[in-house]
Amino acid sequence: MHPYRTDIGILQVDIHAPWGGVVPKLAQEAHEAAMDSTVEQALQQAGVRPSDLEAVAVTVGPGLSLCLKVGVQKARQLAAEHGLKYVAVHHMEAHALVARASAPVAFPFLCLLVSGGHNLLVIAHGVGRYSLLGSTLDDAVGEAYDKVARLLGLELRPSGGAAVETLAAEGDDQRFKFSMPLRMRPNCNFSYAGLKTAVRLAIEAEAPGPATDANRQVRADIAASFQRVALTHLEERTRRAAAWALEAEPSICHIVVAGGVAANKLLRSKLQGVAKGIGLELVSPPPQLCTDNGVMVAWAGAERLALGLWEHLPASAADDAWVDVRPRWPLTDQRDSRSLSEPRSERKKGIHTSLTALTEATLCIHSAEQ
Repeated sequence: MHPYRTDIGILQVDIHAPWGGVVPKLAQEAHEAAMDSTVEQALQQAGVRPSDLEAVAVTVGPGLSLCLKVGVQKARQLAAEHGLKYVAVHHMEAHALVARASAPVAFPFLCLLVSGGHNLLVIAHGVGRYSLLGSTLDDAVGEAYDKVARLLGLELRPSGGAAVETLAAEGDDQRFKFSMPLRMRPNCNFSYAGLKTAVRLAIEAEAPGPATDANRQVRADIAASFQRVALTHLEERTRRAAAWALEAEPSICHIVVAGGVAANKLLRSKLQGVAKGIGLELVSPPPQLCTDNGVMVAWAGAERLALGLWEHLPASAADDAWVDVRPRWPLTDQRDSRSLSEPRSERKKGIHTSLTALTEATLCIHSAEQ
């Protein structure tokens, strides 16, 4: 039985598909058009009024600031008008914690977060407290899947990743010998930029032009070969990260894989082998909770609420023009010394204090007040 009463989601795939990627302004407009009706529908389906609630949780980052503002403004309005506690949620923590909604995953645990914008291997020490073992040096695996889907001329609905996975099932994953990223670097970081380039060159050489029935087999072979390398890269890094994690936290019992790419069946199979080989249990959310969804934000909000990690907003906050959004918000600044090379994507992220630092500071204040 699900620990939630309702799960309402609005998809924007059809809006962005013609453009080959997310268009921020269109995404903002779609958020604004759907926000009020979606919240109302969720309340009706759950059979509650806003005043019946204790708190409202909302993603404040990382992400596109235009879209984050729409959700944050609505959440602040609800909290201020109905006297609710306001819980700010980190998008990647929501992915990491939602596995605990359907399985008894205790802290600490190792977590592989794989999505369109993020590739992280972290130890989850507790709610809001993480240490980084590895992250992407350039592109995330989900972005690589989407790019390859476009190069192969695949339908991006419901996602590029699902389209590549389906086509790859028809192909020979040994036909194209794409190089394994970072094989000579014994750390837990990731890289997908080179693999994307290799796939593009293979398509230009072997299947140029539009996708047709005549070149479907070669495109399937390219998809399968890409997927073999992309997922083996995740598998190898996760195996090393598990060894590092057990050195730091010997009580770890679970590996959690979460994020949109976690719905990939082959990835789950590979990671099942990793976990079994070292005596750990692999846990992943149900596929519908791997992609972005409201349930994961609500669950993370409930976990943070239980620790007192919430804010009280004055009634005037409902009309505030300024809202706190954190488009570049690191999960943690605590990094294993063996993966010290700083990813390019993180060199620009010195804008917001990390979630881990903020959580530890807040818990310290709470402890001092008791």
